[in-house]
Amino acid sequence: MSIIINSIPFIPILFALNIILAITIIFLERRDASSTWAWILVLFFLPLIGFILYLLLGRQLRKKHLFRWDGQKDIGIDNLIKYQIEALENDTFQFNENYVKNYKNLIQMNLNTGDAILTQDNQVQIFDDGVEKFQSLINDILNAKDHVHIQYYIFKLDNLGQRIYEVLKKKAKQGVKIRILYDEMGSRSIKKRHFRELIELGGEVEVFFPSIFPLINPRLNFRNHRKIVVIDGRIGYIGGFNVGDEYIGLNNKFGYWRDTHLRIEGSSVLPIQTRFILDWNQASEHKIEYSESYFPAIPKKGDVAIQIISSGPDTDWPTIKNAYLKLLMEAKRYIYIQTPYFIPDNSFLNAIEVASLSGIDVRIMIPNKPDHLFVYWATYSYIGELLKAGAKVYIYDKGFIHAKTIVIDDEAASVGTANIDVRSFKLNFEVNAFIYDKLVCHELAEIFEKDILDSRELTLEQYENRSVIIKFKESISRLLTPIL
Repeated sequence: MSIIINSIPFIPILFALNIILAITIIFLERRDASSTWAWILVLFFLPLIGFILYLLLGRQLRKKHLFRWDGQKDIGIDNLIKYQIEALENDTFQFNENYVKNYKNLIQMNLNTGDAILTQDNQVQIFDDGVEKFQSLINDILNAKDHVHIQYYIFKLDNLGQRIYEVLKKKAKQGVKIRILYDEMGSRSIKKRHFRELIELGGEVEVFFPSIFPLINPRLNFRNHRKIVVIDGRIGYIGGFNVGDEYIGLNNKFGYWRDTHLRIEGSSVLPIQTRFILDWNQASEHKIEYSESYFPAIPKKGDVAIQIISSGPDTDWPTIKNAYLKLLMEAKRYIYIQTPYFIPDNSFLNAIEVASLSGIDVRIMIPNKPDHLFVYWATYSYIGELLKAGAKVYIYDKGFIHAKTIVIDDEAASVGTANIDVRSFKLNFEVNAFIYDKLVCHELAEIFEKDILDSRELTLEQYENRSVIIKFKESISRLLTPIL
């Protein structure tokens, strides 16, 4: 009886806290309606558990002064952004290729909302295989003369991770400055102490949004999903591969790992380097100050036009999502999309449906193997709507497809870290390269068409004949999408 009596005051306190949180979500945080309703339902149907989940996963990020670096003035990015915006507005901007001008509005939007300068002197190498990508990366690290900056969402010290780690220690012994930044949630299998030898050699290792106490992290839901490597300020890597044996096909669960990554030489390495420094300075007490060695004069390497676009819960606009939408709107002939997770919001879903209903050849490729079950089944629920609109959907059967790629019309494309889901659009810190080049985009389209040979097409008839159990899984997963 005493247990029951003592618990009585706890119940009204718990409901009072739920009401306060609900009011906060509705009137102060200004979320979208679906996310608001999802959290209110969680709070009221799971009072204690919901309260804890909200504290860990539901709170919005305080944006003020999260990423700051005075060095941007030193390298002239602020002036260059202002100049490019004015030139685009006055129609005086000089495009190396006439067809790039077709994407003037997209380029201008990316400048206005994401400070994404356009560079037109780049050389791009595409990797669609992990073994080739990491061998190239290791070779470039071995040739480093000044510094190596590494940032991955997932960094494992397994066979592949140890190979890279040994090379980094070797370069540190030669006096090359090594910095590693990883996300605590993504790289939860490692700790800073695992890099003790590198640190003793003068290397530096930092964790993005570390826990305040073990297993307690109020910023757990905000993950730095970026994958960036910069070598000597001259070579940049950006794309979908993390560091781990599964990314070179050594995991029996996933088998062959299909991803897409870019190696860039040219002036676009400058904004990639800037992105790394901004993230590093947020995470580290040992701030990176401006140095010419980080931003050397780079000779012209090619003529590929690129914008590097970052997004995250710290930005005023969903920059990558908006850039995706604008890219879709520019398509005239075809849209090819590869993504491991397809959980779009209404704006993205409507854009794809309108494109398909307008006669544009829309093709989407998703995995056959789930790495997150709720996300996997939620993906299938949205795919069904696209089939009804006439889009073609391919299920990749060779292994696991993790590429985050959109290509349109052999002229414009995006390759990076952002998935097509609510998490990438609103919660994760992401970075993508938007490319305006016929040769590069044609190569990306050819890779997609090659992957079709390792896929099977999902027809509307097959989808509508799925079992009741699958329909139930889809429905439950879709309800959870606002908070996945």
